[in-house]
Amino acid sequence: MSVTLAELAERVQGRVIGAPGTIIERVAAIADADAGSLAFATDERYFALALESKAGAVLADAALLNANKSYPKPVLTVPSARIALSSILRVFERPVPRGTFRHASAVIEPSAQLGADVYVGALVYIGERAIVGARTTVQSGATVAADARVGEECLLNQGARILEGSVLGNRVVIHPGAVIGSEGFGWAFDEGRLQKIPQVGNVVLGDDVEIGANTCIDRAQTGSTRIGNGTKIDNLCQIGHNCEIGEHSAIAAQCGLAGTTIIGSNVQVGGQAGFRGHITIGSRVKIAGGSAIWGDVADDEFVSGRPARPHKEELRREVMVRKLPKLFSRVDALENSAAKPPE
Repeated sequence: MSVTLAELAERVQGRVIGAPGTIIERVAAIADADAGSLAFATDERYFALALESKAGAVLADAALLNANKSYPKPVLTVPSARIALSSILRVFERPVPRGTFRHASAVIEPSAQLGADVYVGALVYIGERAIVGARTTVQSGATVAADARVGEECLLNQGARILEGSVLGNRVVIHPGAVIGSEGFGWAFDEGRLQKIPQVGNVVLGDDVEIGANTCIDRAQTGSTRIGNGTKIDNLCQIGHNCEIGEHSAIAAQCGLAGTTIIGSNVQVGGQAGFRGHITIGSRVKIAGGSAIWGDVADDEFVSGRPARPHKEELRREVMVRKLPKLFSRVDALENSAAKPPE
């Protein structure tokens, strides 16, 4: 599809400098832009590159513009290009199938309840007593198992698995291959042998939660594994049984939370971070990618490293580690000098 720059400006409450009728057909990175593209820039270097590119127009932070300067191509100026970009990209997003539809190959058990305007794709299975809310889309190959409840306006992408007893709020997005409600990893040693502990709880996802492709969220041993409203979890993450994650937190790819990890709200976790389990992470915490979290973290902390420690402390430690080769060389030189017989 195509829109004018003026239409995009209205959508994001921005201002156009230059030709408002410029036709935009896509959003593109600077290197990939052509005459139908809107490039974007969040700093001076990229703004200069965007202006020199083949893009038809540029989306940029207002702070980058000079009121006394003219520009070689139209500029859509906004307070934050990154925030505006999220709204603009929705214009060009591939549409999700909506509306009342039941593919002939779908299996819907008689006791299941489907709300108004639910879309059910090919080879979907909806189990006994399951509930799917109004205007939800269940893409091909997805499963909503027995006694699961899915809220309104959700999107279950291809191959998503919502297993027995799981509860999803409204506007939840589950990406392909994700499994919600898989069995928790519960075992106990009994005379040297592993004895299975049944996992009889469930998973509860709040409103506006998004779960990435092939991420697994285990059901609780008892009670519920809980993910709070607005939290986003990236691809290939493992959330163990009885974990609790607060509202509007973001967890990047390949993170692993051992059972009963408690994470607060507005937390940011970098990729490949690992959590020991049975620990509590406060709210507004930042955790650098690759960190190993072995203990509790207080509110508002920024931690990094393996094991994780306050980020500034970890940086000082890294500096000292890098100095070790020179320190060993100096120690060796001193020892060699001390070992020489006096002349």
